[in-house]
Amino acid sequence: MDNHYHLLVETPEGNLSPGMRQLNGVYTQRFNRLHGRIGHVFQGRYKSILVDKNSYLLELARYIVLNPVRAAMVRSAKDWPWSSYRATAGWITAPAWLQTDWILSAFAKRHKTACERFRKFVSEGKGQPSPWEHLRNQVFLGNEQFVAEMQALIDPEKSLAEIPQGQKRKMAKPLGDYQMQCRSRDDAIYQAYRSGGYKMAELSEYFGLHYSSISKIIRRLENSRIKTLLYP
Repeated sequence: MDNHYHLLVETPEGNLSPGMRQLNGVYTQRFNRLHGRIGHVFQGRYKSILVDKNSYLLELARYIVLNPVRAAMVRSAKDWPWSSYRATAGWITAPAWLQTDWILSAFAKRHKTACERFRKFVSEGKGQPSPWEHLRNQVFLGNEQFVAEMQALIDPEKSLAEIPQGQKRKMAKPLGDYQMQCRSRDDAIYQAYRSGGYKMAELSEYFGLHYSSISKIIRRLENSRIKTLLYP
């Protein structure tokens, strides 16, 4: 947008704050050098919302790409060049850093069909209410159960300081190691994804499964992990 942007991101570990400082800081420096400017480029500090991807992922993705339309900057989402919409809709090739499979897998198994249904879904969202109406405690976008589960995971005795360098995530192991060391194929997929070293597309190719199946395996085991933490 003119003075801010919306970013839908999934992180395998709690490092969003340093990531955003890096993203905004480096971009601001380059932008100011290029245009002979000084000072802030974006409006204020970033605000983060924790989203229940099982219930609100699609609504939030649609809301983001329709922002320029709501602001009367363009007539259609496809007309806004600074958006992930055209890549997700299948009109242009997605850059390496943009993950579109997770969104598209909710619409169909075949890429072409999924893109068509995604475009229809976005088009039908122009008159829909904002998902922020369901925001809870100014932090959570999800139902009461989701909020309760997320709050239960917060350890009040744990320091909120930056994670020491020595505790940061190590380099991911080869996928073959996960396959040999884990009890099952699904567990190997989940552990490899949690390592932060592999995308779902890479796991899909290695294990010979459709990316929607990879997504379901990860989601199921993640939900199981949350329940184990809550009810040991």
